Amino acid sequence: MGMENPDGAETKDQTTAAGIVDKYNVESAEFLANSAQHLPINQAAPIYEQLLLLFPTAAKLWKQYVEAYMAVNNDDATKQIFSRCLLNCLQVPLWRCYIRFIRKVNEKKGVEGQEETRKAFDFMLGYVGADIASGPVWIEYITFLKSLPALNAQEESQRMTAVRKVYQKAIVTPTHHVEQLWKDYENFENSVSRQLAKGLLSEYQPKYNSARAVYRERKKYVDEIDWNMLAVPPTGSYKEELQWMAWKRLLAFEKGNPQRIDSVSSNKRIVFTYEQCLMYLYHYPDIWYDYATWHAKSGSIDAAIKVFQRALKALPDSEMLKYAYAELEESRGAILPAKKIYESLLGDGVNTTALAHIQFIRFLRRNEGVEAARKYFLDARKSPNCTYHVYVAYALMAFCLDKDPKTAHKVFEAGLKRFMHEPVYILEYADFLSRLNDDRNIRALFERALSSLPPEESVEIWKRFTLFEQTYGDLASMLKVEQRRKEALSRSGEDGGSTLESSLQEVVSRYSFMDLWPCSSKDLDHLSCQEWLAKNISKKMEKSAVSNGLGIVDKDSTGLTSNSAVSTKVIYPDTSCMVIYEPRQKHETGISPSTTPGFATASNMSNPIIGLLGSGTTSALDEILKATPPALVSFLASLPTVEGPTPNVDIVLSICLQADIPNGQVGKLGASPAPATSDLSGSSKSRPVPSSSSFKQLRDRQSGKRKDSDRQEDDETATVQSQPLPRDAFRIRQIQKARVGTTSQTGSASYGSALSGDLSASTG
Repeated sequence: MGMENPDGAETKDQTTAAGIVDKYNVESAEFLANSAQHLPINQAAPIYEQLLLLFPTAAKLWKQYVEAYMAVNNDDATKQIFSRCLLNCLQVPLWRCYIRFIRKVNEKKGVEGQEETRKAFDFMLGYVGADIASGPVWIEYITFLKSLPALNAQEESQRMTAVRKVYQKAIVTPTHHVEQLWKDYENFENSVSRQLAKGLLSEYQPKYNSARAVYRERKKYVDEIDWNMLAVPPTGSYKEELQWMAWKRLLAFEKGNPQRIDSVSSNKRIVFTYEQCLMYLYHYPDIWYDYATWHAKSGSIDAAIKVFQRALKALPDSEMLKYAYAELEESRGAILPAKKIYESLLGDGVNTTALAHIQFIRFLRRNEGVEAARKYFLDARKSPNCTYHVYVAYALMAFCLDKDPKTAHKVFEAGLKRFMHEPVYILEYADFLSRLNDDRNIRALFERALSSLPPEESVEIWKRFTLFEQTYGDLASMLKVEQRRKEALSRSGEDGGSTLESSLQEVVSRYSFMDLWPCSSKDLDHLSCQEWLAKNISKKMEKSAVSNGLGIVDKDSTGLTSNSAVSTKVIYPDTSCMVIYEPRQKHETGISPSTTPGFATASNMSNPIIGLLGSGTTSALDEILKATPPALVSFLASLPTVEGPTPNVDIVLSICLQADIPNGQVGKLGASPAPATSDLSGSSKSRPVPSSSSFKQLRDRQSGKRKDSDRQEDDETATVQSQPLPRDAFRIRQIQKARVGTTSQTGSASYGSALSGDLSASTG
């Protein structure tokens, strides 16, 4: 975490992150802290102060700092440091360092020192006693109480009572040592009185069981948190996001009150968890806001105000937290404190934002009346940072809240003299006039704006003018404005150089209403596509012509389609014919061919050729098979059924090497295929081309031949082919060499290796 992003995640705002790297460099801070440990305290103190100014909630830095003063026995400086850090750093190691200091200071003060130490223990457990790692603190406190001297029976009874109370608090707190504390408590009660112990142990057994169960759940959330992390502003790194989510989960767990304890104790644990969370997410405004609003919802408004005050010290530039704080103050009737917060947002008036002006005007209108808001607006409009937003906000406030359209109209007119160049202001003014149903002034406003704005900035004005005429005008005015719009935008090139001719898209725009359209969604998509093509056709297809809507033909070429040309026809897949692929689907229970036309059905997938071609008609398949060489038909018939997008390569290679494929003679290109010869019979009879009806029988017959050949283990021509084919490519080549040597002696014809792709037919 920190300045460098170890996870490689990009920051949300690289400019801001660059500044954070310079200021909140975790690696540099850790290096300085380690070097300060080896320096004398007078040299190390400035280093610690510099680091703690950037990391005020870093408990490990405070611990190093205070231990450096404790080492030189500077008690005054030690007390001062503890007073600065303890309440903001609720971490057990730092607080145990504090209790060591207290015990050391009071060890020689007798009874008075023992009482101070006891108070220090109570003070510490009041803040960090709910920590999951506070078990050693409870044990240390119990040991301290047991060590106190008792001069008489009354003091002994008081000591036992004090020890019992601490035990009973410890065993209901979900800590790492809860089981050990329970065993110690059992031994303690049995040592005092077995008869009394039986009743007390039976009373606290269910509470202990609940604490132990909650501890196991709590530990899962706590283990996700990095307790050595330094608090830096968020940079958007992956590790920071993980820590933020881990703390959110722990907070949600504690808010659920899993132990079902009383509300006071439960709220105390939630406060403790928030305080610990802010030690590490100190610069996260959402955590501060959640903490304050939780207090407010719990009924503790004063605690919520204190959280907001601390938040603004931690994040003085956060406008979000200031508005949230002012809202809380205003909601409880504290107008003066809320006004001070708004005034702090206004600053010195030089760098005041338009939003600060607007929100302060609204605040004054809510709490001090119309006149106070009007007076401030008159002052705010003189500010150099006053934008058109302030005019729009005040005009709408006068119109909607004060019900004064005359004042609102004057404000808009006054702003028009200053912001005529702002299209957004023109549109807001037009909306206001539309509410007044003042169509004459709306037309005048559009004409004034379009005469002063450059064409490239008037696109939205023209759109709104067109919509206005569709609502308030007649057919002639509608068509006139649309024609003027096309002429103005075509001259500026803003409309992509589109023609001045009317388009069907304009008709759709004129005759649609809200979500009702005079065409289907498919037609609307088509029109949008055509509109885009019309805007870009001059850019992408200069001196080109569309041929049959399939491609662009280069006139200078020899009649071939240009490879570099870009097709203007956008082809979309027919999603209505898509079927879901299921590799485990059985072919026998496949989809009926009649339900999915145009796609390979499950029944056709048993035939590789039909599967490749789709579910076309039988006559079309017959025509393809007649034009296919017999050797290729035989090879395709040998292929296995493919269950999935990618076949098993080893199986395909094995079939290629073991298949009885007839040897076809290679002729000239375009010549009719020569008669195929059977490598089993050696005859030169021409082989009939199978039809689609006999194709499956051919495949089954050839499959039977291979099975019969495998059974003949003594056949010398099948000694290599009958063996299972290895997956190793080198072994496959060795087998092919052996086959070539065998066929050269027996005079049989053989095809070359499927790996090399060479035709190696040899005859004896």
